[in-house]
Amino acid sequence: MPDDKDLATPQTPALPSEAAPAPASAPADEGPLVADEFAVVAGLGPAGRHLFAMIDESDSYVPPEDPDAWARLADIEAYRGFARRALEAAADRVDAIQAGEIPFRADKAFTGREVAAVGRAARVALLRDEPWLPELLDRLLPGVAVAPTAAKTLPSQAMLFELVRAGRDFPTPELVVAVRAARAATRHRGVPGQLDRTLKKVEAALAERTDVALRLPSLGFDASGVLRWESGPYAAVVSVAETVELTWEKDGRPLRSLPAALRREHPGPVKELRELVKRVGIQLGTLTRALEGGLAAETEHPYGWWRAELAEHPLARPVVRRLVWEIEEAPGTWRAFLPAAEDRLPDAPDDAAVRLWHPIRSEPDAVRAWRDLLTERELRQPFKQAYREIYRLTPAEEETRVYSNRFAAHLVHYRRMFALFRARGWSSRLLGPWDGGDLDTAERTLAGGRWRVEFEHQLADWESDDLLASTDRVRFARRTGGRWEEAPLAEVPPLVLSEAMRDVDLFVGVTSIAADPEWTDRGPARTYWERAGFGELTASALTRFDVLERILPRLRIADRCTLEGRCLVVRGELRTYRIHLGSANIRMEPDDSYLCIVPAPRKAGKDGKGAEDGKVFLPFEDERLSLILSKAFLLAADDRITDESITRQIRWSG
Repeated sequence: MPDDKDLATPQTPALPSEAAPAPASAPADEGPLVADEFAVVAGLGPAGRHLFAMIDESDSYVPPEDPDAWARLADIEAYRGFARRALEAAADRVDAIQAGEIPFRADKAFTGREVAAVGRAARVALLRDEPWLPELLDRLLPGVAVAPTAAKTLPSQAMLFELVRAGRDFPTPELVVAVRAARAATRHRGVPGQLDRTLKKVEAALAERTDVALRLPSLGFDASGVLRWESGPYAAVVSVAETVELTWEKDGRPLRSLPAALRREHPGPVKELRELVKRVGIQLGTLTRALEGGLAAETEHPYGWWRAELAEHPLARPVVRRLVWEIEEAPGTWRAFLPAAEDRLPDAPDDAAVRLWHPIRSEPDAVRAWRDLLTERELRQPFKQAYREIYRLTPAEEETRVYSNRFAAHLVHYRRMFALFRARGWSSRLLGPWDGGDLDTAERTLAGGRWRVEFEHQLADWESDDLLASTDRVRFARRTGGRWEEAPLAEVPPLVLSEAMRDVDLFVGVTSIAADPEWTDRGPARTYWERAGFGELTASALTRFDVLERILPRLRIADRCTLEGRCLVVRGELRTYRIHLGSANIRMEPDDSYLCIVPAPRKAGKDGKGAEDGKVFLPFEDERLSLILSKAFLLAADDRITDESITRQIRWSG
């Protein structure tokens, strides 16, 4: 169980170990769930009681000493029976509180020991992926997250957090959906933020649990990903393509909005349809993150299962078919295919292996061919795959052997980087001006928990409001037995090394002060800003170069743009501009002066459109690329710019 200090955990006294007799009864006033668990444990033999004691003596942050302890507990039939009874009883109690049958008292729905007992029950059920569990989670998690009154309190904040931690240890897609429903329901100001932080770790762990991560219900959608609900001349249509959309019809003709008659006469079904759209969107997001997370593990699936449960599934189909896959046609011989570009799926035995294609395993010509195809067909992938950056071991890293300085000595906005750690499933302590708070190592496990990457960083300036950190070495560790051992970089699997370095590149590239157009401080930080803001291109920036090579000829400003070295060069009416492909910083010819433009952020849309009012196809979402293109369109017509903060810089002759 990974370390997570975001959520408080109840402390419970441990049951006696194997050497002590079993307790005769549960402590007084601890609740019926605790009494049930004590009765079950008392009936176990010495080995069973010792196993339970070892688990009970651990907590939600420190796993039991025996890594198989939870699996062994789940093998005990009597405890499995308790797990179901406990979760059913907890859900029934929450339902009764919501119905007013039990008086509501904030955070008093369960005792501390009951919270711990239900947490253990949930871990056993989640580990076994019990078929009866999703329905209980749908009742229990949202129900425990919101008061039955208008109060902003919860029936049991401790139970909510304990169930989320259980899902972090043994995640399922249904639990993620239930947690998100709880997040949407709660009115407590602080709970959503804490849930968001832990959800990142739940989803990261889910990506490693591929046996359940890719499961999706069909929810009544037909084979083409469409669900219709009809009432008289009206119909609601929920369709799943690149996004999930709810549209309305009357007599087969599309309507612009929800008809007033349906809003008035069928408020219940209308609400359910809107909730369905949100639920499917959450499930597709979870599926996408699970698929991408499985890249580093090189997860393989039997072709028959993959075809039925992913490629032909009404909800998963739009996600899966826009990705490049590989099928093993003979031992060690793989053939890549893109379902969205082919008329039919490959003919292959059901037991043939299929996996996601990764560019690090392909020749450069093959990678270019897939990129060309995506651009020609205007196919936007669910995550960056064909255009994915790859990172190979460098001669310098062969020299340093056990660490990499590839991303060292950068100055970054620390709070932004810390937020990215959470978003990408990394664990890290929050730095600050307190004892021991000036340095830390962010960590993430990869490849099914077999490898760990470590990224060292430290505070560089904590006196200003905007904390700055400096980056340091990247190291790797291999799990050997139950311990982590430092590993030479040359022994790290190339795909694991590439995926880890890609994350670190993202942290540095997004949060470096070099990408801050308003940076005006002097001294060493300014020297770094000038050096890095127009320096060598990183792998991400080189990918932008590749994309621009393909899409520039399609743009209406194509005759004003060229790619030269590290920059997109734009010829305006008044000046010529060099936009750096890494930082998006701009220098103007002929005097090489800096041009500061701080536009409102414009992310690529869900349809793959980016700059210039959604008219440019981008094969993946990249805010920096969209920003570069937006600046290019603006500067190509620099004689029509009306913003005085920009025109003064352009027209100033020095």
